[in-house]
Amino acid sequence: MILRTIWLGAVAYDAKVVPIWEGMRRYFRDEAHLDVEVILFQTYEAQVQALLAEPGDTGPRIDIAWNTNLAFVQAREWSANACRPLAMRDTDLGWSTLIIAPTGGAVASLGDLRRRTLALGSRDSGHAAILPVHFLAQQNMVEGRDYRTLRINTDVGKHGDTGTSEVDVLTAVLDGRADAGAVGSPFWAGAQDQHVVPAGALSVVWTSPQYSHCMFTARVGLEPEIEQRFTDALLRMSFDNPVHRPTLEAEGLRQWIPAELDGYGALEEACREQGFFGNPAARAG
Repeated sequence: MILRTIWLGAVAYDAKVVPIWEGMRRYFRDEAHLDVEVILFQTYEAQVQALLAEPGDTGPRIDIAWNTNLAFVQAREWSANACRPLAMRDTDLGWSTLIIAPTGGAVASLGDLRRRTLALGSRDSGHAAILPVHFLAQQNMVEGRDYRTLRINTDVGKHGDTGTSEVDVLTAVLDGRADAGAVGSPFWAGAQDQHVVPAGALSVVWTSPQYSHCMFTARVGLEPEIEQRFTDALLRMSFDNPVHRPTLEAEGLRQWIPAELDGYGALEEACREQGFFGNPAARAG
């Protein structure tokens, strides 16, 4: 084992998080021989603060964080790109935002959204709020000028991980409070499989460009040996191994992959436009 403990942060957005990280910790300790301890935070703001903490700061300080795409780009921005990406899930690639509207209704294309109401999820959700506004602006559809928004901030601090605000977005579209709604593509696929909405009631009327989601992120100055051994251990987990599979399935992946950075540029632009790169201390809590 590496002699010192590696402190790993994750956010407790759902009860299922506890067994996931118990499984990950067990793998790191028993198979990878890494002394990993997991701290579960209530918000990504608190987790990013702990990732950026300096020695001697009050409060927790972690070595590695399992970040959403928003938490990842914020950590990079606030550390002058000194926080380093380590690895991600295969399922973190190729996300998109979908605009959903009643089948056969007034909104059948993006242009039909003009002068109508779009429901958005939690304000800190990259896929259900930040990126939809950004991508629509690129299509000359500006919030407040070309369309109204109904913002549903039901899981702020969790960056949309719970999916609760996306359920509320679909509900708002179904009950007529909004003419259309923005949700992430993985959520929509799950909603279809789980029959969250009546079959055929809602349809996709627009799909955004693709982007990426979560990223393991190392703090400034983390020892290169720890970075390498941690990443190598992740990449050795196998979906074909019956011991590893339950943890991988619960975390929604088949394979950990090396960090790919191409899918974060749009979110970085959106964060600059919408003020998500402000003072990190002011956003905590």
